[in-house]
Amino acid sequence: MKNTRKAVISDLPQLAKLFDQYRIFYHKTSDIPAATSFLQERLENKDSEIFVAEENGKLTGFVQLYPIFSSTRMQRYWLLNDLYVNENHRGKGFSKELIEESKEHCRSSKACGILLETGKSNDIGNQLYPACGFELYDSVNFYEWSNS
Repeated sequence: MKNTRKAVISDLPQLAKLFDQYRIFYHKTSDIPAATSFLQERLENKDSEIFVAEENGKLTGFVQLYPIFSSTRMQRYWLLNDLYVNENHRGKGFSKELIEESKEHCRSSKACGILLETGKSNDIGNQLYPACGFELYDSVNFYEWSNS
């Protein structure tokens, strides 16, 4: 049974709370007003695609995809940047449903694929992603430059 759909502006109050939980999980300070503003900008400016999972009218999780491009393939890729399911709703298949929704969006937008990164210590993610058809691409080095 499909429990996922594209996020809409009216989801913002619940979505911002989930996004705040996600940020806290990654050791950031809680800031629901900033989360609301950030997500509202993404939705209004169509900077990203956000899909939500819900159960009985309550949002239980979300996935956020950002568009990027492959020059060599001359096609769009989607970067699966954020995936989160509230801890009270884990183990019910919401993550897999959100990933399947992301894959369907990839196909319908004629993109060439979905990229993601996760920490080596993320045991759940490192089991989930291969189970959903993602392959570990270990032939490159990943570098980051940060301005902060």
